[in-house]
Amino acid sequence: MERIQVGHLYPNAVAPVQPKQRPASAGSPSGVQTGKATFQDILQSHIVRFSHHAEVRLKQRGIQLNNDQLTKLGSAIDKAASKGAKDSLMLLDGTALIVNIPNRTVVTALDGASMQEHVFTQIDSAVIIS
Repeated sequence: MERIQVGHLYPNAVAPVQPKQRPASAGSPSGVQTGKATFQDILQSHIVRFSHHAEVRLKQRGIQLNNDQLTKLGSAIDKAASKGAKDSLMLLDGTALIVNIPNRTVVTALDGASMQEHVFTQIDSAVIIS
């Protein structure tokens, strides 16, 4: 199959003017940004991610989070983001989670026993989730 070039379609004329498109968004399947949030954008903004380090710590410490806790964590991340937080200590049902707010990523997790006399550094906020 031959590729059609602009010159082939309009040999004696100027090619039609194409409207400028914004750069394609990563989550948009068509590659055209419409100004409205796509389903993928909305989904990504509500997902709580776990870093590899956090996953290892959760397994080591026997911490399991259920859907209700993940929903509460997502809401807490939204609230922290609205206040301008970047890295937050979140206390949820006896578990401490360090969360990178802009990336919605849990960086590490500690259970009650691991929190004893533990100093948390490089955080700019703390959220107690009830």
